[in-house]
Amino acid sequence: MNLKELKTKSRAYALKNALAYKGKAQQGAVISSLFNEGLKKNEVKKFVKDISKIINEVNKLSLEEQEKEFKNLKKDVSQRKVREGLEELPNVKKGKVVMRFAPSASGGFHIGHAMTLGLIYVYIKKYGGKLYVRIEDTNPENIYKPAYKMIEQESKWLTNGIAEIIIQSERMNLYYKYAEQLIKKNSAYVCTCSGDDFRKYVKEKKDCPCRKLNIKENLERWEKMLDKKGFKEGEAVLRFKSSGGMKNKNPAMRDFPLARINLKKHILQKKKYRVWPLMNLAVTVDDIELGMTHIIRGKDHRDNAKRQEMIYEVLRKKFPWTGFLGKIHFKDFELSTTKIREAIEKKKFKGWDDKRLPTIASLKKQGYKPQAFWKFSEQVGLSETDKTIDKEEYFKLLNAFNRDSRE
Repeated sequence: MNLKELKTKSRAYALKNALAYKGKAQQGAVISSLFNEGLKKNEVKKFVKDISKIINEVNKLSLEEQEKEFKNLKKDVSQRKVREGLEELPNVKKGKVVMRFAPSASGGFHIGHAMTLGLIYVYIKKYGGKLYVRIEDTNPENIYKPAYKMIEQESKWLTNGIAEIIIQSERMNLYYKYAEQLIKKNSAYVCTCSGDDFRKYVKEKKDCPCRKLNIKENLERWEKMLDKKGFKEGEAVLRFKSSGGMKNKNPAMRDFPLARINLKKHILQKKKYRVWPLMNLAVTVDDIELGMTHIIRGKDHRDNAKRQEMIYEVLRKKFPWTGFLGKIHFKDFELSTTKIREAIEKKKFKGWDDKRLPTIASLKKQGYKPQAFWKFSEQVGLSETDKTIDKEEYFKLLNAFNRDSRE
């Protein structure tokens, strides 16, 4: 892209973006649009001053002047759709949207968390309603105690203080209540088959012998799971009776597990509980109880969404609208919370706020504002398309959005 073409395109997109944002174009959004026009990542540094100058000129114009000029430059905007602002969510009642973000208690937030939570927050800000950050800690084996405080602080920072924190391990009796309810509806059963045997039944599309038990027998087995003198760890699992049963076309849907015995000591609950809900039970219960209306989650959870919808149907509840996000591949970044934590414990980094880490603690310390993450999330939007972003590109865009947030 030559300088003359870049200036024309920059002005056209700056005007378009300004008209979408009450007269104020955002540099990060303009640069992102120029990438769609063929701007190379390695050209940004060369042209950023020219782009910035054009945006400042556009932002000094009145809305009327911007509209008039954009009519003349509209032809220079690509026919490829470049989204401005958020896509609308369906079935919205203003002020009554309820959404959630559900991190595990394995560590603090990184830029991947900020991408999803930022998008959820801007939707809540747009429509009004409630945002829950639900800490998923029903697996006693992967919990990092400082994570509870870190998640709460970083959630509040990233959502302008509106996030309400929910901790799953404090809601165990609720999960037990729903588990019993599913058994009484003959929609769940306690399975004592070995893992190998059950996998064989799944492969052969055959019911395991436990599926034929009546409600009374399953309630007795459930009590035996809860009883310290009853089943031992690994001897019994609560399973959902899937629609389509063991002949369901999707093997992942065939009588999936809902709860298991895990005797590992829990950081918060100690040895208070021996039966722990698995994700699909705990998530469904919480989504029902908290009144979720809209859910945004990674598309790798598509099967889980189908499992949870099955449970909703049995309980005769309306399933929330669900949107899926494509995977963001961050090149040159380590975004496994567990691996980051392990590296910190091995003294490879000074802490979660080490400048070399892509964590929210680190970026906050470096002066980034939450608005930068909101704008970044809004620009990426609600898309199922997988994307790859390298470190240089990510920070050029984030820096541009961060400058915008200070103006």
